[in-house]
Amino acid sequence: MWNKRGDMRIHERSPFNAESPLGALTDDITAVDAFYSRNHGPIPELPIARWRLRVDGLVATPRTFTFDEISTEFGVHAVTATLQCAGNRRAELADVRDIPGEDLWGSGAVSTAEWRGARLADVLDAVGADRTHGAHVCFEAPDVSALADPPQVYGGSIPLAKALSPEVLLAWGMNCEPLSRVHGGPVRVIVPGYVGARSVKWVTAVTVTDQPSDNYFQASAYRILPPADDAGSVAPGAGIPLSTLPITCDFLSHRDGDRVPDGLLTVTGYALAGDGRDVARVDVSLDDGRSWHQAELDQPRSRWSWRHWSLTMTAAPGPLRLTARAFDDTAATQPESAAALWNPKGYANNSWPRIHLSVG
Repeated sequence: MWNKRGDMRIHERSPFNAESPLGALTDDITAVDAFYSRNHGPIPELPIARWRLRVDGLVATPRTFTFDEISTEFGVHAVTATLQCAGNRRAELADVRDIPGEDLWGSGAVSTAEWRGARLADVLDAVGADRTHGAHVCFEAPDVSALADPPQVYGGSIPLAKALSPEVLLAWGMNCEPLSRVHGGPVRVIVPGYVGARSVKWVTAVTVTDQPSDNYFQASAYRILPPADDAGSVAPGAGIPLSTLPITCDFLSHRDGDRVPDGLLTVTGYALAGDGRDVARVDVSLDDGRSWHQAELDQPRSRWSWRHWSLTMTAAPGPLRLTARAFDDTAATQPESAAALWNPKGYANNSWPRIHLSVG
């Protein structure tokens, strides 16, 4: 479906939601047919000839752009960026306590691509965005989701300061190909360093405002609620809105329960820091966190993409319990326990990843 690999883990077919196979994430760039897909409603059909982008709100000259205008008037800029769903590794939180009504995503809701498009900052400057009174930039798309009551189109917002940063794109290209429909074509927003929910696909409206978006997916969904709250009955605005990604890492070379031969063993994975931060170190423990070994870090393709890491060890026959943790350049690190992070919607699990291997 949607020209995806056969080993994608499909959560739903309508709306289409699928995790990347971990083996496809070992490269710096994730192939389009293996890139994870997170949707909240039917994927809209929006031909380039009919696509329009309305830019309005606190701007001097509101304007509606065609695809040709967006793609020719502002130059072409590229950024290699990793996107991660806010629900990545939700299944581990559900092992702590039930999370009803949510897809139990594993570790494959993360991927990296080279995105090409116009800088959102250039478009906002072209319409005279008010930098004095404007504080947020809201996005709207035509896909309608029944998760909201009543159903509504998908939307969200980011701070104006982030929207004016050079890495934020209105993208029409992915890995040197036209942006495919399943990934938001003809044009989507790319907000590096933020949760994937803010990189709105099929974007058709950009509005500068003095308040965050009141769309369901900004005001009610994608928020960290207190553990005691009922996710189905809280009022809009409750909880903490998700924005920048927390420091995180994970294993890629092996899955929990794998059997491996004894002797030299190399384990690999990725680490990812959030907006404005860099991955500084990754450690791996062979004894449930009592002692640690520093992994070797590859160079990232950009400051907005993951860093792959590796560690080679001598594995003796028997059980082997591996744990990893990452640090960013502010010395922030990951919490040890998924239980400490449990929340009613199962978001933002960046606890220490653990896998158990059988050696011999």
